[in-house]
Amino acid sequence: MLTHVDDKGVKMVDISEKEDVERFCVAEGYIKLKPETIKLIKEQKIKKGNVLTTAQIAGILAVKKTYELIPMCHPIPITSVNIDFEVFEDKIKAICSVKTTYKTGIEMEALTGVSIALLTIWDMVKSAEKDENGQYKTAEIFGIRVVEKVKK
Repeated sequence: MLTHVDDKGVKMVDISEKEDVERFCVAEGYIKLKPETIKLIKEQKIKKGNVLTTAQIAGILAVKKTYELIPMCHPIPITSVNIDFEVFEDKIKAICSVKTTYKTGIEMEALTGVSIALLTIWDMVKSAEKDENGQYKTAEIFGIRVVEKVKK
């Protein structure tokens, strides 16, 4: 049986009878970049500004707006969002942790936070990543996934 479709069309699932439950989710993803671009990020020499701080802000905002972006997603009272990064020689790992106490899960919020953080990094470093023909030979976003989900 489909949860979002009935004989009248699409619908948002009714969660009104569900109990509020403490929930926690962690998602991660990566962006591959040229080592020279990573060096510029570390030295804060990217012309658009502080890449990782901007990506943190963008990721947090994205978590809060997930229900506006994904059809049938419920607006959820977010109690905590953390966006962290691990910087490697040729890639950056973004980690988004989200907490709530509510009737439905927060996987989509964590995945959205990671995705937008990574897209923000791409946007901020694209001038350093483009080759002479304006192509992105190295830049790649990959490995976006839920790594932990807790429902208490």
